[in-house]
Amino acid sequence: MFPLYDVIVVGAGHAGCEAAAAAANLGSKTLLITMNMQTIAQMSCNPAMGGIAKGQIVREIDALGGYSGIVSDMSMIQFRMLNKSKGPAMWSPRTQNDRHLFAATWREKLENTPNLDIWQDSVNGLIVSRGTIEGVRTNLGIEIRGKSVVLTNGTFLNGIIHIGDKQFGGGRIGESKATGITEQLLELGFESDRLKTGTPPRLDGRSLDYSKMEIQDGDEDVVGFSYLGNQHPFAKEGLKDSSLQHSPKKQRCCWVTYTDDKVHEMLKTGFDRSPMFQGRIEGTGPRYCPSIEDKINRFADRDRHQLFVEPEGWNTIEIYLNGFSTSLPEEVQYKALKLIPGLENVKMFRPGYAIEYDYFPPTQLSYTLETKLIKNLFFAGQINGTTGYEEAACQGLIAGINAHQNVQEKEPFTLSRSQAYIGVLIDDLINKGTDEPYRMFTSRAEYRTLLRQDNADIRLTEMSHKIGLASDERMFHVKHKIETVEAIKNAMKNISFEPSQINNYFESIQSSPLTERTNSIKILLRPNVSLPLMATYSEELSSLLKDVSRETIEQVEIQLKYDSYIEKEKELVAKANSLEELIIPENFDYENLKSLSSEGKQKFIKIKPRTLGQAGRISGVNPTDVQILMVYMGR
Repeated sequence: MFPLYDVIVVGAGHAGCEAAAAAANLGSKTLLITMNMQTIAQMSCNPAMGGIAKGQIVREIDALGGYSGIVSDMSMIQFRMLNKSKGPAMWSPRTQNDRHLFAATWREKLENTPNLDIWQDSVNGLIVSRGTIEGVRTNLGIEIRGKSVVLTNGTFLNGIIHIGDKQFGGGRIGESKATGITEQLLELGFESDRLKTGTPPRLDGRSLDYSKMEIQDGDEDVVGFSYLGNQHPFAKEGLKDSSLQHSPKKQRCCWVTYTDDKVHEMLKTGFDRSPMFQGRIEGTGPRYCPSIEDKINRFADRDRHQLFVEPEGWNTIEIYLNGFSTSLPEEVQYKALKLIPGLENVKMFRPGYAIEYDYFPPTQLSYTLETKLIKNLFFAGQINGTTGYEEAACQGLIAGINAHQNVQEKEPFTLSRSQAYIGVLIDDLINKGTDEPYRMFTSRAEYRTLLRQDNADIRLTEMSHKIGLASDERMFHVKHKIETVEAIKNAMKNISFEPSQINNYFESIQSSPLTERTNSIKILLRPNVSLPLMATYSEELSSLLKDVSRETIEQVEIQLKYDSYIEKEKELVAKANSLEELIIPENFDYENLKSLSSEGKQKFIKIKPRTLGQAGRISGVNPTDVQILMVYMGR
């Protein structure tokens, strides 16, 4: 019934979809197995993509040839570039999305991907022989053979849903849990633990009074995620990737409201029935996205908490209440909601809930996301202890690529900390592990001046194009962008301004006037000066920038304005890379290193670092351990 597949992907969430698409687009015969074909790429929690550091990840996925950026653009109902008041390293794109359109677009993309089959079933076991994966077993009793397997089980592994003192099995509300895989992996020698996440109640938008809330509009200038450009419904020329050509839509707005002391006191009445406070939930919850009851308990000095009222799509009245994740009894949730400004007459579609699930500490993986214990078996997404669509999607992409590379006996595809936020995430996971849901932040990246959202295509597309994933079209766009940027930078060396050209502007912003003819690059370095603004005072510059895209002009600006910072960071990368070049032999015997600390020795044996650089980043390893290792390696 089934052929021998090159790659089998288990689970069709954000990680599974990217893994299946990547493997299939690279040429592997791929099978995607999902428990329910109606929930492919479901946005289980908030109807949004991107945000701080997460937006950088989505742009990196797009630059590599993944689908998340395009799908997000095609299904967006609002766009915002966060942190615009800060430097470019902190800018982070975010979309509000139509939940149903997002999933439908993803499914359409997958159905139109060559080499990809889809099967609706649940996997309850793995076929393993002599330390190598050979396929999967399903609930229907079918054995499906595959040369590699990618597990992207999300929250479904022995998932338990909690609402007050009620609890029942499930991977998502209304969907059953997955059993059998955890138990088998434990028998094979893997370690597992439990984590917890949660989601807010869904509300009837007709019952809300928006006049009592703060309105939050989208950006006037809609950038989007995809470097292919204009995939979103606000583009004047319509969608490039769809037969639906239309005039630009108007963005949906969101709203902001707040809790207060009355809300907090009402929520506290349910604390004695809270599964989190009563010990019924064993798993650790996300530090940076706590439940509303956790916020009240942890931040007792705060008299209010911000809530975001987010529409779920173009043609629905359903509302997502961001910031009100909870597992309190449903009647307590309802009473507390009615005390929030604008929600006095609220109707709920469904209550918030918490979900507890199995995960496998990611120190059991290599940089390719292949497990160390079982050859050609890969883990991606929440099974590795991460939280968030974006974190899951990028892991799926890397796992899917490397499953293909393994089967084809090609070089592994990995990204370093200086190349991508994806590299930071994977490096953190495999070296430090996590005992709480891992979420990406800009602060986790030490080279964030280099890892900006605007240059992900310049950083990554060529690497992906070489292995055959990023398309020729993408490569053409990147080359054109790089060449145009360099041409403008070189031309600007020969363009200068007379004081009479621009001094009126400087006086208007209380900036010191020019006293002599000054080069355009030097002028650009001033605060409150941009290339488009300079072009209004110079016909020569205006002519140079004519017909040049906004993205390219922005790239020129950033490279020139932040040149010294970028160069300094490149020097730091070069120094760090010198340690990365020092390869540790695969069979290195750490037991003979008597001078090592006990913890250092244990961690080296467990993680098996590939380089001295990686050895130094392992949690619990001190600098002395690394120096001792260098001595024994003859360095």
